[in-house]
Amino acid sequence: MEAAKKEKISVDDEAVDKNIFKNCSNIAFYRRQKKQLSKKSTCRAVLDSVTTGKDSTSFQIINKATKIPLLAEVYGLEGNIFRLKINEESPLKPRYEVRDVLTSKLSTVRLISCSGDKGSLVLADGKGDLKFHVTADPFKVDLVSEEDIVMSVNSLGQLYFEHLQISPKQRATKENEDDASVDTSQENQNDMGLWEEKFGKFVDIKANGPASIGLDFSLHGFEHLYGIPQHAESHQLKNTGDGDAYRLYNLDVYGYKIHDKMGIYGSVPYLLAHKLGRTLGIFWLNASETLVEVNTEPTVEYTLTQMGSVAAKQKVRSRADVHWMSESGIIDVFLLMGPTPSDVFRQYSHLTGTQAMPPLFSLGYHQCRWNYEDEQDVKAVDAGFDEHDIPYDVMWLDIEHTEGKRYFTWDKKRFPNPKRMQELLRSKTRKLVVISDPHVKVDPDYSVYAKAKEQGFFVRNREGRDLEGVCWPGLCSYLDFTNPKVREWYSGLFAFPVYQGSTDILFIWNDMNEPSVFRGPELTMQKNAIHHGNWEHRELHNIYGFYQQMATAEGLIRRSKGKERPFVLTRSFFAGSQKYGAVWTGDNRSDWSYLKISIPMLLTLSVTGISFCGADVGGFIGNPEAELLVRWYQAGAYQPFFRGHATMKTKRREPWLFGEEHTRLIRDAIRERYALLPYWYSLFYRAHKTAEPIMRPLWVEFPNELETFGIEDEYMLGSALLVHPVTEPKAAVVDVFLPGSDEVWYDSKTFAHWEGACTVKIPVALDTIPVFQRGGSVVAVKTTVGKSTGWMTESPYGLRVALSSQGSAVGELYLDDGHSFQYCHQNQFLNRKFLFCSGVLINSCADERGRYPSKCVVEQILVLGLRKQPSSVTTHSSDGKDQLVAFTYSATTSTLSLEKLSLDIGADWEVRIK
Repeated sequence: MEAAKKEKISVDDEAVDKNIFKNCSNIAFYRRQKKQLSKKSTCRAVLDSVTTGKDSTSFQIINKATKIPLLAEVYGLEGNIFRLKINEESPLKPRYEVRDVLTSKLSTVRLISCSGDKGSLVLADGKGDLKFHVTADPFKVDLVSEEDIVMSVNSLGQLYFEHLQISPKQRATKENEDDASVDTSQENQNDMGLWEEKFGKFVDIKANGPASIGLDFSLHGFEHLYGIPQHAESHQLKNTGDGDAYRLYNLDVYGYKIHDKMGIYGSVPYLLAHKLGRTLGIFWLNASETLVEVNTEPTVEYTLTQMGSVAAKQKVRSRADVHWMSESGIIDVFLLMGPTPSDVFRQYSHLTGTQAMPPLFSLGYHQCRWNYEDEQDVKAVDAGFDEHDIPYDVMWLDIEHTEGKRYFTWDKKRFPNPKRMQELLRSKTRKLVVISDPHVKVDPDYSVYAKAKEQGFFVRNREGRDLEGVCWPGLCSYLDFTNPKVREWYSGLFAFPVYQGSTDILFIWNDMNEPSVFRGPELTMQKNAIHHGNWEHRELHNIYGFYQQMATAEGLIRRSKGKERPFVLTRSFFAGSQKYGAVWTGDNRSDWSYLKISIPMLLTLSVTGISFCGADVGGFIGNPEAELLVRWYQAGAYQPFFRGHATMKTKRREPWLFGEEHTRLIRDAIRERYALLPYWYSLFYRAHKTAEPIMRPLWVEFPNELETFGIEDEYMLGSALLVHPVTEPKAAVVDVFLPGSDEVWYDSKTFAHWEGACTVKIPVALDTIPVFQRGGSVVAVKTTVGKSTGWMTESPYGLRVALSSQGSAVGELYLDDGHSFQYCHQNQFLNRKFLFCSGVLINSCADERGRYPSKCVVEQILVLGLRKQPSSVTTHSSDGKDQLVAFTYSATTSTLSLEKLSLDIGADWEVRIK
């Protein structure tokens, strides 16, 4: 490793041959489970061992071959959730259980034992409409809702549990020990990777031996499954063949392959199933390497007999089978019983938390590249946005801003006066984001390294010394974020006196936190590295980045003495990462196919709790042609996290470098984003409060329309806007599916309208972003756009009222100071409801607890779908005053336009149309 200090580390260390990543056939626990399960050994539940505690019911499960008992615990949780835990009854040592992901407020519901027959146990929630039905032999669980079996557990007999054992070396020293239970022959060891597993030049020596687990779930009547990010794959999960499982293992995969089930930067072991009338969720709480096999069987009708002219038919219901396998830990699975999509989102948020409420600036546009060279470069780029009248909020600095890749420092030549640079940005109400990775340069003169080493804060190797690996700075050690003391210390590094040159407009980006270890196995940390509590890295690999983002967010909150909301972007993530900030799709390429795949990737993140997500606009790797760049800005403007980013050695691609026409198109797309910020911010508040995703697949909003279940090239933003980004070069027309037979849809630019439940051909020029407002909605916008979100605080509002086929509409607006926690600590917010009914638009209070002074007014109202010209329009204020209003009406588009109004956004008023 000494040589690494002298070698130049470059992007080539990341851009490696994809053969260095495993496929299923290279994964020993996968091979072991497939081999063992082919032998069809079964388990039985010992129902005379049932004990009922305050919170749970437990019983033994015995594998008929090994005779070793497992302990199963069943919990009922508030809100239609069952929890099933299976562990060894008497493990050799404790097995790893994931901490810090579940919210502390899990409330159990006492499950009542109903009379089952002799070979079964039936547990019901208090209401009795959900039952957990255990069959003893062979062991199986059926989840029953109103007498209908909706899910079965272990119906395929794939429960698998490798018990912890004494190592062969220790066993050899014991006399008269019966070794028959485990085959430790060299041939078996080499093939099955029990105590040692080889991959390429790497050998993984396993102190605890084989410890993998597995279980199957059958979902009755389901064909459509979603979730388990992160993969560069379709939104709907595909069937997996032999050796083709979805892999959840956080890896740094530069320019990842698309339409591939290999694991990339993050893992959320949570899957949703949807059918007409029911949505379910399965949350497999395990942070070790995990593989998921999926097999869906569609509904089939068989003709049984022919009797005269009548053919008797038997219908076999569709079924989806999901098989989870993890390298270690315990089985700890939450079964979310729905029944609606919004119920499942709420249930999952009860377990892992909701999306953090972001500061408003973070919903604006972010400008990034690896790297902006120096303070002068930053100043020039910042000025370029103003010169070309393009709004933006945040300038980003990658690793080159530091002194030799030492995080929390500044390169003294390039960035000699970082505070002055931040004051320039502050003067335009803009912000700065800098990078902070988890690796720390091995350098005794670097205070972060010296202090961490002195306190034993680094991950250790199996010999007990600080683990050293190679990353951007050269030789590095890796902070052990699983240790609460390390997280507390790391949080303290963001304090202004400690982080010299930082100010309160500086926010953080956590990258390379899978963790990325160049020249390590699969470019990551050895699985037998040792963490706090003497846990091996294999137990918790997928949660490492989660812990860094948690510590970073806490650090930003602490530096403001708990007053200001943090903004932290992370590349690696786990279930619950939504509580700490934003996520993006990593090192994508400047190619149309990556623009296209970004939509299903973001939809999958969104339905698994992570609403604040985005993809690098333009593609991180490569040089996009002007058309692709424009189309990517148009797509990104309608996705939650909106950042342009590019790797080093690519051509500069600031929005004004592609000719005047393309500059105008990019400006227009970004300005559309800024005009819609009131709607975006209101959606984030809903996500924060009620766990509703912001970017929604159509099936979420239209759960009873089969045609929507597989659509992934368009999506809903909240419940009001349907977006269909153009993702093909030289497109002249796009086919847009407009759902809902009783819906009306309005083109957001031309106001043309269509009835739902049909596909329409929409002509597109390069300036067209196909966006449709749903009839029955009210969307709040800003009527003027400023240089950044900070310039727009007091700018007026407009309301776009799109009438349903019944002539009504509803919408809401959420408003607060945009940066502090006062909205939750002091109820300093406004939540307004807009209702249009019988020709009257009413602005009323949606939440009486909120109080927030706003000088903003509604100056413009546009009503779409008004069939006939009104004779008069009057405003009616809460003090009883009526005022006539001038209006314009277009008969060709059926739109009514009211301008130059001055209606207080925070007051009750009505607009009456006669």
